[in-house]
Amino acid sequence: MTTTSGSPAPPRIRRIQFLSLSLLVLSGAINYVDRATLAVANTSIVKDMGLSLGQMGLLLSAFSWSYALAQLPAGALADRLGARRLLGFGLIAWSIAQGAAGFVQNFFQFVVARILLGIGEAPQFPSAARVVSNWYPPAQRGAPTGVFNAASPLGSALAPLILTQALLVLDWRWLFILTGLAGFFAAALWFALYRDPADLPLTEEERAYLAEDGAKRETETVTFAAWAALFSHRATWGMMLGFFGSVYLNWVYLTWLPAYLVNERHMSLASSGLMASIPFFCGFVGCLVAGWLSDQISQRSASPVLGRRRAVALAMFGMAAFTVPAALAESNAFAVFCISVVIFLANAASACSWALATAVAPPNRVASLGSLQNFGGFLGGALAPIITGFIAQTHGFAPALLVGAGFAFLGALSYLFLVRAPIKA
Repeated sequence: MTTTSGSPAPPRIRRIQFLSLSLLVLSGAINYVDRATLAVANTSIVKDMGLSLGQMGLLLSAFSWSYALAQLPAGALADRLGARRLLGFGLIAWSIAQGAAGFVQNFFQFVVARILLGIGEAPQFPSAARVVSNWYPPAQRGAPTGVFNAASPLGSALAPLILTQALLVLDWRWLFILTGLAGFFAAALWFALYRDPADLPLTEEERAYLAEDGAKRETETVTFAAWAALFSHRATWGMMLGFFGSVYLNWVYLTWLPAYLVNERHMSLASSGLMASIPFFCGFVGCLVAGWLSDQISQRSASPVLGRRRAVALAMFGMAAFTVPAALAESNAFAVFCISVVIFLANAASACSWALATAVAPPNRVASLGSLQNFGGFLGGALAPIITGFIAQTHGFAPALLVGAGFAFLGALSYLFLVRAPIKA
């Protein structure tokens, strides 16, 4: 690993970078397995608790509403408190909420558990953006951003593959209990192994490597006024509106794909688990490819903002284009292929969007801007399962998918026309 000037990263920094990304991928994968548990157990819960598709849509969205709102303080807290404390306590909180969902007795209690899960999981990606901005120079943040973002499709792919098999032999409640225990394990590892730059005695060589951005920024305090000032910039609104479209379409598939394959495509529970995992494994590859590619585009563009913005918009246009045949195709195999391309591009767009936040934000507000973008995205994530559930209940899944394609197309336009230049410190 080298800086923009060509000097290699010191050996200890390289070890910290590898360890940090490994822990972020572990916690992020558990994060998304926890989110997807409800989607995988969807049909079993509907039968056991007597819920309608509309009610399940509301239940699937409860997480996203609280997650989106919790993004507002999460980014500022990550910048102010540091990633180690915020993500560590977030892991503990969301694991408690996830395990509690295995003991709910009615719809209201389930909604409360999902709301608390959203609050607990909110620090994951703002903290990850902060970790990358702490330990990597600006021109090299695309690849590590792609790596930590790859945890989301990895978790989404593993969830139907593992949990569907568990559901064949266990009651659905055990899925929530066991995944909650996995979160406690990740929290213990995070607290034991990760440190922020301010917590370590750095050598002169290490400080020189980080001086361009990371080590200096660790001492800068983010005030409420500085956080609120982000709303006065067009780029902030462009990123929020753009990510709304990206996350909306992604969450249509994330929350409804297993049920869609069973109810609309008439697949068995066992086969739907395998088919639902394929698109998300493609998404895992999409994050890794996009992170590396966005670095290459950024280094060859007039500015990092221009290169990363173009990468986001191109991926989102592709998401919209491939959703149309996914919705209308008669062949199940071709539909799954198109959905796989959409999820590949959705996760590529997500990785590029978080890398874009590190290019647009002032150095001491990277997590703050990233969390505002994520707030806009998860307003889309909150609406997607509700709108999809009610459209599917009355008109079928195809119109619901086409609505998602329209939101993704409009989101791409928001990135192109509103995100033009970095925000000055």
